Amino acid sequence: MASKKAGRPPSDNSMTDRIFVRVNKETINKLDECTQELKLSRSDIVRRGIDMVHENLKK
Repeated sequence: MASKKAGRPPSDNSMTDRIFVRVNKETINKLDECTQELKLSRSDIVRRGIDMVHENLKK
């Protein structure tokens, strides 16, 4: 009998890459304010910010 793997099935858009960023207290406070206001994670806010900057480059 074949053993089954436990856990979640693989995602089509898996997030395997990581980046690390140094920020000052003011920036982290702004980020945390955004997370509270928008009810999103820090990672989601950073991803949205990258998307916004990328869209502005296309203009």
